Amino acid sequence: MTQRQIRVLVADDHAMVRTGLATMLKVYDEFVFVGAAANGQAAIDLCDEWLPDLVLMDMDMPLVDGITATRMIRQRHPTIKVLALTGLLQDSMIRKSLQAGATGFLLKSVTTEELVSAIHGVFADQIILSPQAALALLQVSPSTSRDAWGLTEREQEVLDLMIDGLSNNSIAERLQVSAATVKSHVSNVLAKLNVTTRAEAVAFAMQRDMFS
Repeated sequence: MTQRQIRVLVADDHAMVRTGLATMLKVYDEFVFVGAAANGQAAIDLCDEWLPDLVLMDMDMPLVDGITATRMIRQRHPTIKVLALTGLLQDSMIRKSLQAGATGFLLKSVTTEELVSAIHGVFADQIILSPQAALALLQVSPSTSRDAWGLTEREQEVLDLMIDGLSNNSIAERLQVSAATVKSHVSNVLAKLNVTTRAEAVAFAMQRDMFS
């Protein structure tokens, strides 16, 4: 069966970047280029109008920045995925992007192949961080014992698989439990780590070396 095409909106205040990304997307049959926005407010408006599957979102834009636009888009349209793209690597920006609802964070220096792979990953509910972003998060906070957060053994297993980028359904298959059970475990993990999204949980865990 033919895989459904991914409808992508580009949001960046630099015309050359918008043109380059649009050209790249049009090369691949699995993508549909929906349109381009030059600022965060335009990205919000176009998402309201076109309901793309995914937004390639610059974080540093005029009128409404990418972090605010991400938060508003995700609040209005929870099914729209956001993949953050930036030329700046700041740990605070990474954290705020994930808190706003982005499920991927890449530098604009990525290769075309890396970007294509990341789009597919984010669309499949995976959390995608560039190696540089992951390293920045790891360097933010000192390690803390996993036991301090009160995760059960099964919740730690689920968190490990979230860090590996698995969706709830994939985790359910791996652990041989129902998707509803996994959803419950994920909710418990978020509550115990005091975060609101899967991406935040992964960033939190990476910051504190919470790996099995």
